Amino acid sequence: MRALVTGAAGFIGSHLAERLLAEGADVVGVDCFTDYYGRGQKEANLEPLRAESGFQFLEADLADTNLGALLRDITHVFHLAAQAGVRRSWGRDFPIYTTANLDATQALLEACREKPIERFVYASSSSVYGDHVALPMCEDALPRPVSPYGVTKLAGEHLSLLYHHNHDVPAVALRYFTVYGPRQRPDMAFHRFLKAALRGDPIELYGDGNQTRDFTFVTDAVTATAAAAVRGVPGRVYNIAGGSRVSINAVLSLVEQCAGRPLDVRRHDSQLGDMRDTYADSSLARRDLGFTPAVALEEGLRAELAWLSAQPALTS
Repeated sequence: MRALVTGAAGFIGSHLAERLLAEGADVVGVDCFTDYYGRGQKEANLEPLRAESGFQFLEADLADTNLGALLRDITHVFHLAAQAGVRRSWGRDFPIYTTANLDATQALLEACREKPIERFVYASSSSVYGDHVALPMCEDALPRPVSPYGVTKLAGEHLSLLYHHNHDVPAVALRYFTVYGPRQRPDMAFHRFLKAALRGDPIELYGDGNQTRDFTFVTDAVTATAAAAVRGVPGRVYNIAGGSRVSINAVLSLVEQCAGRPLDVRRHDSQLGDMRDTYADSSLARRDLGFTPAVALEEGLRAELAWLSAQPALTS
């Protein structure tokens, strides 16, 4: 395998590149270092990769890159690059999301038309479902996203499947459910909760805490992603999830246990675009990809806490 990983300096992308290298693949990573969060954390994500002889890195925006040259000799494409964040996707920032999540995806798919790639794996999100889908969420449910971010991720899915059906691009889409773990983005809930617990700061919670999520540890998400590149059926969409539905209030109790201190939780109204509940039916991924999540929530939280504790620049 000679893999292209877009978003290679990011949270999931850097873990995926490490896994592929460990399994003997050559990896070309590309990232444009958007300013959504600090470059320093992304550089730290890349540091172990840069030491690997099978890794090449290109700092570039997909919109301004010779994609034909980038794809030369590539056998598998993992498209994880995107503008993240539900709450910031409203208003004047929306063009950033359409450019990064739609235009870049379409350009990459177009470039793949003439290349003999074996799989194009598109990283989607549970945000495509919205709040009007029965639980557990199945891939054949009608998606009704409740945020502009979710709309762009769903559109990226549709583009990927269009290029499969019309141009034989062997595209597979993965709907990740709330991925967490070491290297998690600083805006994400677990990072914020654990950082506040370490520092003794108040935790800002939006909503009543009874909202639920199907949390997925990053190594489980990476296992499923690597499997999709080999076993995923082109033209299909897969839920990738941790396998249990947990309330945010229950998460906060676990954070207290892991940190060994009480939390000061400040509650605020829910924000636009935040889904009430997510819970995946992952039976299709289990059948096709052989995917079974291996990391329980408390184990994963402790791993993220240990990583944060070892990053003084992130907790000071």
